Amino acid sequence: MTLQGFLSEVGSTYERAAGTSSPAARLLRSAPSSFEPHVPGGYVIKGSAGNGAGAFCPWVAFFDPDETTTATRGMYLVYLFAEDMKTVSLSLNQGVTELREAFGTTKAEERLRGEAAAIRGAMPDSDATDLEDAIDLGGRPGLPRAYEAGNILARIYEIHSLPSEDILKQDLQRMIKLYQDALALREELRSTTRGVITTIKPKQEVAPDPLLHFAPKSDSEYVQKIASRVLKKSRKHETLVRRYGAFLAEAGFAAGTNVHPRDIVARRDGNDWLIEAKVVRRGNVTHAVREAIGQLATYSFLLYPTATQPLRMALFTEAIGDVYVRLLRHQGIASVWPTEKGWAGSPEAVAAGLADKPAT
Repeated sequence: MTLQGFLSEVGSTYERAAGTSSPAARLLRSAPSSFEPHVPGGYVIKGSAGNGAGAFCPWVAFFDPDETTTATRGMYLVYLFAEDMKTVSLSLNQGVTELREAFGTTKAEERLRGEAAAIRGAMPDSDATDLEDAIDLGGRPGLPRAYEAGNILARIYEIHSLPSEDILKQDLQRMIKLYQDALALREELRSTTRGVITTIKPKQEVAPDPLLHFAPKSDSEYVQKIASRVLKKSRKHETLVRRYGAFLAEAGFAAGTNVHPRDIVARRDGNDWLIEAKVVRRGNVTHAVREAIGQLATYSFLLYPTATQPLRMALFTEAIGDVYVRLLRHQGIASVWPTEKGWAGSPEAVAAGLADKPAT
């Protein structure tokens, strides 16, 4: 279903009194199938018509899982339908639950507005062009009012005059970029100002590098077994691995996504593939490509005998550009990334069935 069709159908058919088993509520819960092709790999997508009773303001949210996977805390991007279902707002928003627990409802909403204003004020003026710093969902106490307080910037659409599909896609991609920029600005404000940013900072755990413990005693041919240990990956990374693993299974590969410390191994047509997944953070393709090259070279050397080296592939959360595709090919590495319609990749990846064939 198109984005326009999804938003139109929910907006024109949702009835709160019909509860969470209505067709519109089921459509909301199926949101990932419609929206997943339009967001970076690894994002978590959820649609909700409420729990038990129907929500006054149903929504479809997009979560960077390194920040949050729930609308109750952290920053996220969300389509919020107004109570009267006349408008839907694509809002960069914030969870209120953690602040309510710490400060109570009234002060929590005040702090949300303060944080939203501070983050908005730190953005370049060009980022906020044509976007709204306030949304009106009906003003009902509870979650609708909290959503209004948490809005940082939004694009507001009239349900009965939605823009074209291309514009909706462009707006969604623009707001996802803004989401990543806002996360960085929030942490900058947290470190440079006092009392402005009061939401809880996500815990970042740094895992030890298992390769630091590699200490062979002989230079004869071997397959080094790296000791099993917990290696914490970002949630965005794990979501990408899970999604691509499902694609490989459907494409007829025997694939494993729990072969520590490798991300994915796959086999088909007599070929063994070593696959390393990388998250492109805030557009830094260079860093992701360099990491992929280094880890593929390291794991190939340490984990496989010289005589049976695997074919190598790098998996990314977004397109990396022709220059980096050619750089990886020069290193003997195929590459793949998600698209609106599935998975795209370098010529060798397509030929091997690791990516979809381009439409002709």
